Amino acid sequence: MPDSQWVEVAPEVFVRAYDHLQLNITVVRGCDDLLLVDSRSSPTEGIELKTDLAEFLPAQVRMLVNTHAHFDHTFGNQSFGSDPIEGVPIYGHHRLPAHLDSYERPRLAAWRADGGGEPDRDWDDLRITPPNRLVASSQTVRVGGRTVLLHPLGPGHTDTDLVLHVPDARAWIVGDVVEASGPPMFGSGCFPLELPNQLGSLLADLDETDIVVPGHGPVVDRAFVASQLAEVERFAQQLRLAHRSGDSVERVLADHDRWPFPAEGLELAVRRAFAHLDTAESDPPVIPAHTPPRRT
Repeated sequence: MPDSQWVEVAPEVFVRAYDHLQLNITVVRGCDDLLLVDSRSSPTEGIELKTDLAEFLPAQVRMLVNTHAHFDHTFGNQSFGSDPIEGVPIYGHHRLPAHLDSYERPRLAAWRADGGGEPDRDWDDLRITPPNRLVASSQTVRVGGRTVLLHPLGPGHTDTDLVLHVPDARAWIVGDVVEASGPPMFGSGCFPLELPNQLGSLLADLDETDIVVPGHGPVVDRAFVASQLAEVERFAQQLRLAHRSGDSVERVLADHDRWPFPAEGLELAVRRAFAHLDTAESDPPVIPAHTPPRRT
């Protein structure tokens, strides 16, 4: 899907793939109402997105849903929800504001200070805008006459992941819980050992004919999700075995042939998994509380 157009991937469900980060922005249209999924990664990109949404006029954005907390999905929020009069409700996982404070605000501070590896953009103009409708359990929103279901997931890609189900379109919009532009990305606040549970809970609710819109890359299907689940299950098992054998993080990362994903993107995943396993050896196991999606 080129950067320059909206593509209807299911009835009245449109995806626009932006070249920067291969990011997908999704719109669900119901009559003259639009539900927007994610907001891009800076104030300028958020404004560009508002311009691109003019193609749907006279339909207007009535709500914005963040699939998770990472900057490329939330840093455009201020263009939609910061104005107390003209802003729209922003929905997100109930843990999303805490993640913004723990990870994205320090990330932004680093970029303002020295670029932090990101290209120079309008960071000084950015106001981190968290959701103002926090979702702690599955709920329904209405877009025109259509039903959209919001399902907060347990930890995995992050502990802020929320997926959307559009039943009448047989469509799921899942953010970075599913990665289709490359291997799974283990970024800030990731839970690599729990990712198989998160992905498995999503897979259990998918039908063979459902489409799945990931946060990055092409639209996929249930078979793709099942294949990715097998990969992350293998990875989690390998992490546990490496930890049990007494391997160091450095030795694990040096053993390139062991992993189903490129080793250069795994350092944070290995460090977080080992820290979790170190804690689990000294403390009783804790089952994270979460609400898996339920088929409706």
